[in-house]
This record gives sequence, C-alpha cells and structure tokens, in this order.
Amino acid sequence: MADFADPRRLWTDGSALHLHGAAITRLTPGPVPTASAVDPEGVVEIAGSEFGTTLLRVDVALGDAVGFWHPGAGWDRHLAADWMTGWRTVGLVDSAPLGCLYDGSGRSLLGFATDRLAPSTRVRFGLGERTGRFGVWLAMDLRPGEICRVRVAAPGTEVAETVRSLTRWQSGAATLPVPDAGRVPAYSTWYAYHQEVGATAIEAEAKLAAEAGCGLLILDDGWQRGAHGGGYAGCGDWEPDPEKFPDFGAHVATVRGLGLTYLAWIAPLLLGDDSAARDGLAAFAPHVKPNWRCHVLDPRHEGVRRFVVDSCVRLVDRYGLDGLKIDFLDAAMVYAGEGGDVGEAMRALLVDLRDGLRSVRGTDLLIELRQPYTGAAMREFGNLLRAGDCPADAVGNRVRTVDLAVAGLESAVHSDMLMWDPKAPPQAAARQLLSVLHAVPQISVRLAELPADHRAMTAFWLAFWREHRDVLMHGALDAGRPDELHPVVIVSDASRAVLIFHAQRHAASLDPTGFAEVALVNNTDAERVLLDLTRPAVVRLDVSDVCGTPVRSETTRLEPGPQWLAVPPSGLCLIRPA
Repeated sequence: MADFADPRRLWTDGSALHLHGAAITRLTPGPVPTASAVDPEGVVEIAGSEFGTTLLRVDVALGDAVGFWHPGAGWDRHLAADWMTGWRTVGLVDSAPLGCLYDGSGRSLLGFATDRLAPSTRVRFGLGERTGRFGVWLAMDLRPGEICRVRVAAPGTEVAETVRSLTRWQSGAATLPVPDAGRVPAYSTWYAYHQEVGATAIEAEAKLAAEAGCGLLILDDGWQRGAHGGGYAGCGDWEPDPEKFPDFGAHVATVRGLGLTYLAWIAPLLLGDDSAARDGLAAFAPHVKPNWRCHVLDPRHEGVRRFVVDSCVRLVDRYGLDGLKIDFLDAAMVYAGEGGDVGEAMRALLVDLRDGLRSVRGTDLLIELRQPYTGAAMREFGNLLRAGDCPADAVGNRVRTVDLAVAGLESAVHSDMLMWDPKAPPQAAARQLLSVLHAVPQISVRLAELPADHRAMTAFWLAFWREHRDVLMHGALDAGRPDELHPVVIVSDASRAVLIFHAQRHAASLDPTGFAEVALVNNTDAERVLLDLTRPAVVRLDVSDVCGTPVRSETTRLEPGPQWLAVPPSGLCLIRPA
C-alpha cells in the first residue's frame, strides 16, 4: 500500500477488464481480472496472490456526474477529487463495500459492490483531475487463490434502484425475518430519560405510549447496575440496577401487559472499569476508552464471543424480553488490521448470538442495529435498522432513514429517537415526526409532560402512520438525488401514495387519477404545497391541521401543470376521486 499513498499513483496502468463502461484494473501483481462464469454480464472475479495486498481500481468517464453515494456517506455525498478522500476501512460492522456515482437526473453512472462483506476492505474514491475519470479503489488482503467478486451494475437506473439491486446481490436471501411487532411505532427512553430510568416512571410512560399508538418500548442505557454519570463504567455485568428496577422481570411483564413488546439496550463489547467482569476479561480488552471509562472487548478471542452470547441470551431469557437493542458493535473496528480479521470474528460472534437468541424467542425475536453497522451482511443478524444518533435534527433523521430505506429490503427501518421542545408550537414539534414518516418512528419525549396539543398531534400522526403503514413500509420509494437531501419523499403502491414535502417551493409530479387516495403531508412552515399534475381529475380534498382537526372539505377539478394546494403547516390533505 505504501506505493499508493500518493494519489498520482492511483491512476497507474495495470491488468484491466471493461464492463458496462467501467474499467476494472488490478494495480498490484497477480492474476488478471476475469468475467464470472456464473454472471459474466455484470460480475468480475479477482483472485488473491502470494504478493500480499490486492489493489483494484474501478473507474468510469466523468460524464454528467454530480455526486457519489455510499452507505457511510453522511452529509458528504458531493463529487470529491481523489486527493480529498483518504483510505477508509469498511467491513461487517462498519459500512459496506458498495457505492453509486450518479448524474444530474439521479441516475447511476457507476454502481459497484463486492461480495467481501465480513472481512475488512480499505476503500477510497474520487475524481482524477488529470484523467477526467472517477475512480474507486479497493484494497483487500486476499489469500492466494481466494476469490473476490465485484458486481458492476448497468448504468442508467435511479440511485435507489441501483443500490437495492446491489444490496440484494450482496445479501442474497439471508435476512432475519421481521415480526409484525417490529413495524409499529416505538417509544424509546433515551432522549427522554437518558440514564435516569426507573420502573415506576417507565411503566407510567409506557401506558401513555400505548394510548398514543406505540406498540414497542425500548429501554435504553441506564437500566443496568453502575449506569450513572453518562459513562459506561458499569458495562459488562449486565444485571438490573436493584434501586431502579427492584423486580426487573415483573416490570417487563407489566409493560408487556399494556400491549407493548419490550427491548432492552446492551453494549456487549464494552467492559466497564467498575464492572465485576473486568478482572476476568481485562486481558481480552486492550483498547481503552478513557472518556467512556471502559475498554473494548476483542471479538477475535473465543472466550469473548462466548461471554457476549451468554450475557445477551441470559438477559432475554431470564426477564422475558422480546429482544435487544445491540449497541456499539462498530467499536470492534479498533482491532482491524491487528492480525486475524475482526470482521470474520464478528461474523462468528453474531451467528452464535442470533442462533442463541432465536432458541429462546423463535421467529418473534427483535434485534435493533444502528448505523453504521447495518450493511447488507448484517441483515441476517438484525431486523430493526435504526438511523444513527441525530437528536432533534429532523433533516439528519430524514437523510439517515432514507439512506437505510434505499437498501433496507425486508428489514424494518427505524428513525433515530424523536425529541422536541414541549414549549414549541405543535407544528414545530410535528416536523420531527413528519420527517421520518417513510420509516418506523421512535418517540422519545416525556409524554406525561407534553401539553395537550402536542399529545393530540402525536396521537393523530401515529394513527395516520399506522393506517398507512403498508404503503409507507412496503411501497416504492422515490426520494430524488442523494445530494439534494430529499426535499420531497414519495412512497406509493398500486392504490395509495404519500407525498411528504420537506422543503418549500419544491414540486412533486403526480397523476391524480392513478390512485384511490393520495396523502399530501406539508412538513414545512408554509401554507401550501406545489404539485405538478400530469393529468386532470375531479377530486375531493379533505384538509386537516397538525392535530387532525378538519380545516375544509371540497370537491374541485385539478388541471394539468403546476398547481398550489393550500395545506396548513405540518398539516394533511387527502385527495380522493370525487
């Protein structure tokens, strides 16, 4: 890799194969790339050699490229130069080897993915100023004769379609089924309570959450012994704090009796400085996190994997939990490159963990995973894929959940927990919820302390979500270009469509005759939304405000072309045939 520290070296010649307009070039000694005998139209095979790291470049002409999306893109999805981006390591528990270069119309110019999902891959990408080509570089430690397959998608399809096709190829049929309980609004304790949780308070909130329309409760960090002060010094023992939860099993049963399924948070790779488990495991947790007051267990050790699995299975079985929110799996990446691939070790751990949990919970098991460890390979280990932390950031939550939904396939995509200011107008509070209507919302405010209009708003929009769940969860998703941050999100099936306007003055194209119902959601502070109608129609409009109070109902004729419709801020307009 030393020869390729200088970006100019990235564009050297090598053994190449051309596919769908892309050049796939081996830059290090070894067998030349070959077309797959199984799928020669789209898959290239790269064999390892005795010369060490295999470095591969996949590049295309610049064309009308405007941006590059990959699972770890975050806000950085613009067209970067090759000298702007460094090497990053991706693997089972941190992103995935997949990406899509796209043009101004949101269609792919280069979509690629590899089948190397558990082992670590070093990746970089960028535009070559001298070549006028966009390149992706993959550095892999392949054993002699080991094969890595790279799929190059045919260009010209929308980004979401390209990414879903690549993800489906990567993951195959190995996905953890999602029971119905994973596709209902959730109540999470984190932003509402942080570590200051307790049985009495949570049971009271659970009752209100169930009344508001939630069907799942997630008890976050704070339930375990030693959980105080914001750190993780108590992690490792995974016993309930007896002062907060005198009878944890009875508490779980009480909440479940309200009609809620119950998950508890766990960070099984963290070994707290104050935990009783530290003495026996300290030798297997060399990496320290001083600010967190804990160490990170190294999953390459069989004893660590056995400890993690036993801790999780015992917790679920003993207290009657429906599953777990498993956090900080990406912490294992601190051991990447230290010998013995950490990705392979994590896969071995997760196989045993999944099988152990299913032995006590069967097909009803729920496991929440959080970005960035929700790549294609993790679909078989978790069925609730949650956006990364973005407290009160409605735009960030929208972008993160769209990124997950684009490649989510059969998994249930959940929002980051929703918090808002209870003193703000209900229209402002609603924007947190409306920004993630295309995902499963997780509420995380103290419901007992909300004013009446906030509670009415929450109940109205959760009822709307549940009524439209099938289209929102299973419909076709049209979110536009990734770099535009999805100002309008459209989800539709054969009979219904939900159009969510997240920015003012952005039009949504619509054939009003194609659906039995179209829901227009105004997630802005404007008093109207803009449609670009492709056909005329006589329709009935039913408009309501942020709390569901009817504003007007009328029958009108919609003409083709741009047309403004009056919808209150954070309000709803239902369009149905007259």
